Amino acid sequence: MSNKHHLSFTYLSQEDLLDAGCFDIRMVMDIAEKAMMEFERHHVIFPEKIVQIFNQATQERINCLPATLLDEKVCGVKWVSVFPMNPIQHEQQNLSAIFILSEIETGFPICVMEGTLASNMRVAAMGGIAAKHLARQDSEVIGFIGAGEQAKMHLIAMKAVCPSLKQCRVAAKHSVTHEEQFIAELSQLYPDMEFVSVNTNAQKAMEDADILVTATSAQAPLLKAAWVKPGTFYSHVGGWEDEFEVALQADKIVCDDWETVTHRTQTLSRMYKEGLINASNIHADLHELVSGKKPGRESETERIYFNAVGLAYIDVAIAMAMFNRARENQKGTNLDLQQSMVFEHPGLASKVKL
Repeated sequence: MSNKHHLSFTYLSQEDLLDAGCFDIRMVMDIAEKAMMEFERHHVIFPEKIVQIFNQATQERINCLPATLLDEKVCGVKWVSVFPMNPIQHEQQNLSAIFILSEIETGFPICVMEGTLASNMRVAAMGGIAAKHLARQDSEVIGFIGAGEQAKMHLIAMKAVCPSLKQCRVAAKHSVTHEEQFIAELSQLYPDMEFVSVNTNAQKAMEDADILVTATSAQAPLLKAAWVKPGTFYSHVGGWEDEFEVALQADKIVCDDWETVTHRTQTLSRMYKEGLINASNIHADLHELVSGKKPGRESETERIYFNAVGLAYIDVAIAMAMFNRARENQKGTNLDLQQSMVFEHPGLASKVKL
């Protein structure tokens, strides 16, 4: 006879997610767009994230990001660490994440999953969605400052929405070896593209590029305004990566969520706190472009600046979609949370320390 108090959940490793076909940028962008529409309809609960910073200089931190999708009847949280010095000091990735998903009819957990894949794909998906509305559709050259996982994911998203891209230039922050690794890995996916290593020279990567991406953990400006030509789309991914003038000369500034940006430490966040920009300088939040409430690119010469800081409800929506796909493909491990309630355990008296 089964115990009605038996609780279990699904555990999904990164390998489970990959085997289930979850590395699907178009799926992720579609889910992100749908989640933004649910946000517009006030069908999500989106609390402020909790941030614990352990080193102000390097911004080493662990964040807790909760959100609830009311239509999906699921509440989730992403527990994510960002340790920018990991690649240099430990030869390890700088970001790792885990998700917990719970249903909200009884409140029990349904899934614990590796979250780095979903988190990195969400960042790239938001950049890709923005590029769909804001980049020139004849864009041919994309330039990167940063050669890590976020940069690689961004190329996949940008190529999906801008298939006209022909050349990719990459400037690693510290080592040309990282550029070579970027090219070795991504050229397998895009043999039709020309990849250019610029030996960590950011100017060579960015000058005359049609799409510019900074994907670093920098806390000092790397991108110069003079390198940003008219007609460009700039996707700002990380911290303080660009001169204030990059935003000040932009014809449009779009955020994933301006209100959230004001509470962060990115370039626009710093400019807001110094009184250099305010809400009147922001053209739109991304969901307003997706819903058609506001226009995207309106001329071939506009310089457009996009800043995404991350929205937990989109992370949770992507995690839920990955969980569903993994379940459809019978991937993952079923783990027990409890066989029964505490006082129902047989022989409990021998296990209690009084």
